[in-house]
Amino acid sequence: MIGKLGKGVFILFSVIAILFAVLFIAMSLFNSPTYAWRILRYGESDIADTRIFPERIIDNGETYSIIQRGGEGVPSEVEYLYQGKLRKEVLDDLLKRTGTRAFLIIQDDRLIYETYLESSRQDVHTSFSTAKSFSSALIGAAIADGSIGSVNDAVIEYVPEIRGRGLDRLTIRDLLLMNSGIRYLHSHEIPFYMAPFSDDALTYYPPDLRKVALSVEASDTPIGEAFRYNNYHMLLEGLIIERATGMHVAEYLQERFWKPMGAEFPASWSMDSETSGFEKMESGVNARAIDYARFGLIFLHNGRWNGVEILPEAWVAESTQPLRPDPRRWETMKDVLDHGGYYKYHWWGVNNPDGTYDFHSHGKYDQIIYVAPRKNVVIVRLGDRLDKNIDWASVLHNMVDRLP
Repeated sequence: MIGKLGKGVFILFSVIAILFAVLFIAMSLFNSPTYAWRILRYGESDIADTRIFPERIIDNGETYSIIQRGGEGVPSEVEYLYQGKLRKEVLDDLLKRTGTRAFLIIQDDRLIYETYLESSRQDVHTSFSTAKSFSSALIGAAIADGSIGSVNDAVIEYVPEIRGRGLDRLTIRDLLLMNSGIRYLHSHEIPFYMAPFSDDALTYYPPDLRKVALSVEASDTPIGEAFRYNNYHMLLEGLIIERATGMHVAEYLQERFWKPMGAEFPASWSMDSETSGFEKMESGVNARAIDYARFGLIFLHNGRWNGVEILPEAWVAESTQPLRPDPRRWETMKDVLDHGGYYKYHWWGVNNPDGTYDFHSHGKYDQIIYVAPRKNVVIVRLGDRLDKNIDWASVLHNMVDRLP
């Protein structure tokens, strides 16, 4: 038997061996000490990641759009399923208990509820996967500008480097719908000790994400047959946007959205590294809560806000309305379908009994921009931790139900 001291030494050497294995494999994959260091140093992503990546600034304009305050009818309680049982809770208690840092409700273009917990109105919040909805909007803007032909364009028209890998028929629409057939393994689908080399990590930490984007390979699943959440899509979309527009992605967001919508504050988009200078498409928008709300208002108003058309109404409808029916099988996140949910062009949605639908962007730690046209409502919820027993989309759906 191994004694107490011997067992401790054994564990120590095992940990060291794993760390060296991580370092060796990371170096082998990308010849990048930066990637290896980030994996070893930071591990799981969190809201402090805005400090570990360089950023490209997104400037706001000289003036900002006014959102009037006032209104009544915010429910003091919310009802939702918790561990399989219906639960009622005071809204303020729920926000405090769940690590919510910012919570805003806008109805009829009036800010009827605004609160910050362990943060302030001026604090920057990182988006995580809410950035995907920004990418989708930028694709729509580039189509409207004539820089991209349509969602039916083949990806190899813009990224010819991936030609001949079984992906020649892949379209931009396939990327937006998450049914590309590109090989992708999430961290929970592989042994825990291989998590640093899941595609979740490989699309997050490397200092040259363009190189990562060009490494994509086809899986055994045919293009268009199955939904699989896949961060390689975002990297390819970033390449398409910058090649089609001739602008950095953050610069295009600034000119097409941030200034026209009258953002109150500047924002930024995290980059893979100073050397590469490519936006972290899957996760890296950093902004204030009120400006996330303004982005939601563009979609609430069918592409218009601050007196101008920012997106075509047809794109807003196409990018957010559900597939009815959805012909694909779902390989990941199947539980979404159990609650009348859907996915469309990097927006999640909920079908309502009356045939209408709510839709929302959704990032890790439940960063959410929730849009409910049926009640003329936008809700922003930003947090710093995850409670897997709470489906925030359902919570917000219930809140909208209770609004006048």
